[in-house]
This record gives sequence, structure tokens and C-alpha cells, in this order.
Amino acid sequence: MSEIRHLAGEDLPQVADLFQRVLLKRSVTARDSLITYLKELFVDPVEARSGFCSHVYVKPDGEIAGFIGVLALPMRLHGAPVMAAVASCLMVDNHAENPLVGARLLRTFLAGPQDISLSETASDTAVAMWRALRGITVPSYSLDWVRVINPAGFLVELFAGRLRFARSLMPLSRCIDAWARHRANGAALRWSSVAAGSHTPGSGNYSDIPVDAEKMAELVAQFASRFSLHPNWPSSDLSRVLIDSERKDLYGKAQYRMVISHDETPVGAFIYYGRERRIGHVLQVLSAPGRSGVVIDRLIDHAARSGVVALQGRTQPELLDAMLTRRCAFAHRSATVVHARNPIFLKPFLSGEAFFNGLAGETWTRLIGNSWSAEQ
Repeated sequence: MSEIRHLAGEDLPQVADLFQRVLLKRSVTARDSLITYLKELFVDPVEARSGFCSHVYVKPDGEIAGFIGVLALPMRLHGAPVMAAVASCLMVDNHAENPLVGARLLRTFLAGPQDISLSETASDTAVAMWRALRGITVPSYSLDWVRVINPAGFLVELFAGRLRFARSLMPLSRCIDAWARHRANGAALRWSSVAAGSHTPGSGNYSDIPVDAEKMAELVAQFASRFSLHPNWPSSDLSRVLIDSERKDLYGKAQYRMVISHDETPVGAFIYYGRERRIGHVLQVLSAPGRSGVVIDRLIDHAARSGVVALQGRTQPELLDAMLTRRCAFAHRSATVVHARNPIFLKPFLSGEAFFNGLAGETWTRLIGNSWSAEQ
């Protein structure tokens, strides 16, 4: 008889193979490094042994054909402690043949001890399941944004995964982009490119400097705490999140940068990954009240100086106004979804007063942005 039960250490090789097949679309056996990381993420944490358990779906023959990972996220709402849990890697082998397994796994997760249940990567299928179980989508947390910096290079990157010859056009794209950025210099903001030099003249009163993970942890705690609902990480947990977030081989080198005013007062910070002539991936943007635009300007300017062809990331409500005036385009790829038995826990998400997505979510993990094609 099939069953859903807690994840155990001996299940990890099968879960890793399932991850390879379902999410990475590979038929090869998972490497030991992936198995080890799944253990560190879903089995080793203290919370995983105290009610915040990941779950597997086991077929009658003992094969694991479904999984939902659980990441505990302690938070504070108006200063009071609450417990959230983030659903990660909801996956089912042969979903068409087992259409109810995903819903069963999700229902088991939602029945856990947490006050708030969350996901920031829900597909259309997953969204339908969350809604059927009285979860809600939060549109202002569910948009992906893109800022084009070098238009020709951006087009090359868009098609590189589909057309083998696309990257052979990179030398030509460099010439076109140099012309486009020179033409944009001194002009009004353009959708298709960023002017050479500083992105916005007003941001010249501010600068960005590199910081290490320890300093970034201080900045995250400082700027996240101004939200009515925000993470309440123990320092060791936040350090682990930041250490994990540094390693994303598909995205490039992690950039941890603090934005300061002329008197060296921190007004924000950002984390993104990028390499020259590639699309940069933004994990987190943090800012003091009224300084979102400045931080975004410094982010775009640093990426432009680094040769990144475009930036993409996930929205937070407080950033939307600043992004709209900086020629960012928006699209929907996956949804942020929330479930809570007490409606009071939903209000911060509906009002934009919750600090969620990125470091407070699941995209910081090495399961996203890594190929796992070699020992890592």
C-alpha cells in the first residue's frame, strides 16, 4: 500500500534521483554531492527533527515517487514570534499517472505545526493545489523583473539555450551594444539599453562597496527588521543561508555589495550573480525607507560596469514603484503562495509588509542555480 511519511536519511539517494529526473530533466544517477546537500538541507537541521519534516510518497513496491521539502523559517510579526515553513522541491514522478500525489504531499505539509506556510516557486499546477487547500497567491510578490543593459548580448543569451550557433554572434553583439550604450549616453532612460557611465545622475551621491558574508548578514537583519513580518533568523542560520547562497555555478560569481551615502551611512545592499556577457540573477535588494531607487540604480550601474547583459530577479512590493521608473519589464513565471489557518498572518503579504522571497524563501539554496553535473 502506498504511503506518505517523513523523509529519512536512507531515502536521500532516491530523492536525489527524483530531483534529477523531474526538476533537472536528467536520467543520470545523482552524484554524492547532491545527496549530501539534500541531507544538510532537509534532514540535519534541528527543526527537521522537531516537527518541520520533509515528506516522501512511497509506492507499494517501496519506490519513492514524490517529495516535498520543508525549510523552517522563524519570523516576527509586530515583534511577536511566529513560525513559518517554506515548501521546496514539490515533485512527483509521472505526475500524469499520479495526479493526486502532489496534492496529498501538499496537504501533509500544510497540516504541519507552522503558523504560516509559504512557497515562492509555485507552478500553475501547484497554485491550483494551494488554492484548493485555501491558500492564496500574492501577485505583488509573484512577478519576475528584467532590466536590459546590453540589448544585443541579451538577445544572444535568450536564444543560446535553443540555438547552438547563437553564441557565435557574441563578437557582433559586443559592437552593437557599444554603439547602443554610447547612443543612450546622456539621453532619457531607455527600455532597450543602459547608457555608458552611471545609470542615473542622482545616484552619484551614493556608492556601492563590496562586503563579506558577515557584514551582509548584519545588513539583512537591519533592513529586513523594518517590515512588520520579517525573518527572525538565529545568527548561525542566517550565516548558513548566506554561505549556501554564494554557490550557484550556473549564474556566476556572487556579488555582495553595500550601498552607502556620501557620509558612509548604509542605505541598502544587494546580492546578485553574474559574469561578463551573461544575464545576471538578483537574489536580494535591501533598502532604507525611501532609498529603493538609489539601491536599484547602484545595482544596475555595477552590473553594467561588470559587462552583464541584463539583470533579472523577483519583485518585492516596496521595489515596484522604483522599478517602474527605471525601465524594468515584468513577467510571471511562478507564484508566491501563502496559507495560514489564522487570517491575521495573511495581512502582511496582502499589504506588502512581509519580507519574503530571496533569502527569506527558497531561491537562496544551492538546489536553484546549480547544474549538479560535477562534484560541488
